Amino acid sequence: MLLELLNDKAYVPMKAKEIAILLDIPKSQRGELTEVLDALVAEGKAGISKKGKYGKPEAFSVNGIFSGHPKGFGFVTVEGMEQDVFIPEDKTGAALHGDRVQIVVESESRDKRRAEGAVIRVLEHANKEVVGYYQKNKSFGFVIPDNQKIAKDIFIPQGCDMGAVTGHKVVVLIKDFGGNGRKPEGVVKEILGHVSDPGTDILSIVRAYGLPEAFPEEVMEQIEGIGDCVEVPGEWHPIGNVSAGGEALSRQSCDPCYGLDDLPAPSEWTGDLAGRLDLRVLQTVTIDGEDAKDLDDAVTIGRNSRGNVILGVHIADVSHYVREGSPLDKEAVRRGTSVYLVDRVIPMLPHKLSNGICSLNAGTDRLALSCIMEVEEDGTVADHRICESVIHVDRRMTYTAVNAILTEENGETAAEYKEFVPMFLAMKELADRLRAKRRKRGAIDFDFPESKILLDPQGKPLEIKPYERNAATRIIEDFMLLANETVAEDYYWQSVPFLYRTHDNPDPEKIKQLGIFINNFGYFIRMQQGEIHPKELQKLLDKIEGTPEEALLSRLTLRSMKQAKYTTLCSGHFGLATQYYTHFTSPIRRYPDLQIHRIIKEGLRGGLGERRTAHYERLLPQIAVQSSALERRADEAERETDKLKKCEYMSRYIGQEFDGVISGVTNWGFYVELPNTVEGLVRLSELHDDYYLFDEQRYELTGEMTKKTYKLGQPVRVQVAGTDRLLRTVDFILARQWAREDRDEEE
Repeated sequence: MLLELLNDKAYVPMKAKEIAILLDIPKSQRGELTEVLDALVAEGKAGISKKGKYGKPEAFSVNGIFSGHPKGFGFVTVEGMEQDVFIPEDKTGAALHGDRVQIVVESESRDKRRAEGAVIRVLEHANKEVVGYYQKNKSFGFVIPDNQKIAKDIFIPQGCDMGAVTGHKVVVLIKDFGGNGRKPEGVVKEILGHVSDPGTDILSIVRAYGLPEAFPEEVMEQIEGIGDCVEVPGEWHPIGNVSAGGEALSRQSCDPCYGLDDLPAPSEWTGDLAGRLDLRVLQTVTIDGEDAKDLDDAVTIGRNSRGNVILGVHIADVSHYVREGSPLDKEAVRRGTSVYLVDRVIPMLPHKLSNGICSLNAGTDRLALSCIMEVEEDGTVADHRICESVIHVDRRMTYTAVNAILTEENGETAAEYKEFVPMFLAMKELADRLRAKRRKRGAIDFDFPESKILLDPQGKPLEIKPYERNAATRIIEDFMLLANETVAEDYYWQSVPFLYRTHDNPDPEKIKQLGIFINNFGYFIRMQQGEIHPKELQKLLDKIEGTPEEALLSRLTLRSMKQAKYTTLCSGHFGLATQYYTHFTSPIRRYPDLQIHRIIKEGLRGGLGERRTAHYERLLPQIAVQSSALERRADEAERETDKLKKCEYMSRYIGQEFDGVISGVTNWGFYVELPNTVEGLVRLSELHDDYYLFDEQRYELTGEMTKKTYKLGQPVRVQVAGTDRLLRTVDFILARQWAREDRDEEE
């Protein structure tokens, strides 16, 4: 009767008292009426307003994205609401992680408690397919999802398992999403392999994140028509009249004397080469990691008669081969970025392009888009020119070799590349100046070691070590940053549609919390009217450099900042402390760079009229949003594969002891990071000597009786207790030696 009333077209939301009067329910039974109404709300069949009026659930519902938790409950992010809405396990309905849902808010947030609600309807399912671990019973099976945020096992009826056995990793197509106590139900669509088979673990992550693998047939047909080399007629012509020594320039000149005005006029070439500058005379190198095959940036350096440095950053002209709207372009948009997993690369473009004609391989002529900059003594770009060009790379250098020449004074390496040594010395001198200029304006420089995971042919991890930045990697970083800033500022002032890489100012509340926490270590940051300048954060990083708390405070500082993204609005980059920034330097592996190249080339050729401008104004917002989302997907997949291989590696060391540093403290234990970047958890339940309380403000665990503390940055010795390859976790316990030392100190 109540449901009929609530769903009547003439009904308007009423309080329980008003409903009782309308239905002639005596006062003695109004408590029971309220109980029934609240039960309907709990079941999602009714809704209640902030003022206590009851009506159809749609009248008081809101929509958002459901984020699941391994323990079964979840949260819904609603646009316009400051905090997520908590959804208890028994009120998640058929929602799975990532679904767009409709919820009713049953209790408002108060004090530190979130608002609480219930899912009444799933509007859009995010998980039509799920990857997981298959377990077979006598007459049926079920799949435990790899994604721990999908907290429900998926029921597989008899005959729907494709013959899978316990231990198989499978892809499941969900047929029924369940709800009201029923598990989701599905059928096995594909068996990826047994969990112990080489490569199955990474393939599971590839499928779980929906990463593309083979290129469509129409794409492969298109690349068949693309040649393997650039055919350039004629001979090379020197740039400028004389070198610093007064002799004609040769290809091996290490200190050419030329300015932007000395660059040749566009060649008289026709066809694909029309309008390009012939820069093949310049001594040109690429500097990349040993394993890199998609080389999309090359550099040159010289000096003009005014004493200013002329830096050339030459980027592969991918847009020449990937035309807008072609099958290649559509597939590149769908992929968004190349994904670099531990044992494989999933490229944005087919290998014939990414490792072939687009890659700036040594000893070959290549088409490029060049940004040539005149840089003054203080690192300021006095002038620049962006042009289409043809280049010829002399040497494919590695970071290791260049670093050896610059910092290790390796005579053998220097002798091998003796004709390039002056070039590298000039590059390091310029890079040092550029970095000093950025630091002066307040750019933040995080220097976290990345993991280098070495695998054997079967995909088993042999070694894990931190991959540190060195002098050579910093040179390329500095040069690419300068080119990206220069291009962004140029096209901002041209007022044409463009893609920018933006990094918004941090949330004031997060910075305030960071300030409170670092006070515990004797540091402070200065804020003005709730805002902070990036220079303040860089000052903090400088102060903590080399201290025990450096890793901890650096991570917390990074977590207090927002995530960079692609936008069509040039709103600035907080971390780099610059108003203008874009991604121009990696079109082989990032779609935004490729899109930017198209706009630049149309502008250079005078083709950005009203029609094309309107076209890009319609297109770019969608590209920005999609590219940002695909970048996050790639980052997450890369992190998961790293965690997987670290877990597999540590499984060989169960029972062994290692020195580490506490990298995180929670109310369920503390995380310890080893020198090789592996992180594991020491659970609170494994600390048997006392009852420990978690101090949320100081990120510390304190023993109730002993007052012993475990805090961020503290060195500890741990023993590997176990690993879980399904959860991708490593468990530590405190080493006996460490525990003994603690007891000795107490005594």
